Amino acid sequence: MLWLNQLRALKRLTERHRESELMDEPSLEVSEHARALAGLRRVNWWSRSAAIVCPALRLLATECSAARPLRLLDVACGGGDVTTAIARWAKFTGLPIRVSGCDISPTALDIARRRADSAGESMEFFHHDLLQQPLPAEFDVVMCSLFLHHLEEADAVRVLRSMAAAAERAVLVNDLIRSRSGYLLAMLGTRLLSRSRIVHVDGPLSVAGAFTPQEALRLCEQAGLPGATISRHWPQRFLLTWRRP
Repeated sequence: MLWLNQLRALKRLTERHRESELMDEPSLEVSEHARALAGLRRVNWWSRSAAIVCPALRLLATECSAARPLRLLDVACGGGDVTTAIARWAKFTGLPIRVSGCDISPTALDIARRRADSAGESMEFFHHDLLQQPLPAEFDVVMCSLFLHHLEEADAVRVLRSMAAAAERAVLVNDLIRSRSGYLLAMLGTRLLSRSRIVHVDGPLSVAGAFTPQEALRLCEQAGLPGATISRHWPQRFLLTWRRP
């Protein structure tokens, strides 16, 4: 039945359809949440989520003053797999980047801290409700990965505005592209890479609720981020980049 409903949803992707995802349910059991995050970690690895933002970070880090590292905040970092991957990449390449992460979920933050510790990375993770509190203005770059599609359009504008206010130099947004091919990839990929029903349900829902690159640029205009640019990446992802003038 789930397969059939998802195949029917393919016909509606010309417009954005956002539904509440199982991962966002406050009543979700900790064990199920952890299992879903483990599945998403495999999805993020396969789709090279960290690698999408690394070239932009390399450029920003080389432009940074030699007196201190580039200060990066990953908002809505979830289980921290992308955050930790970026920190490990920065160490391997010798780039001076100090990585931090924040999320609203205590369960996700606990997993993120354990993942960073097991990887030998010393990073700060802190609790933050992005829709209720302004971000601390102490970062050069503020990024998010696979988060924007979770939001209603008005909230997405607020989040982009908040990220820009906290970023001294740039905002990076890595997210899904709403498309039929992306939806089919989500249907197949989540089943191949995870046994979590939450991931099987939420993956295609995320694509149906995602923005097209053109829609994302319009959000930036509404948020007061002039000059934002979009680049497309495999598999059906975009990277939105805004640099402070």
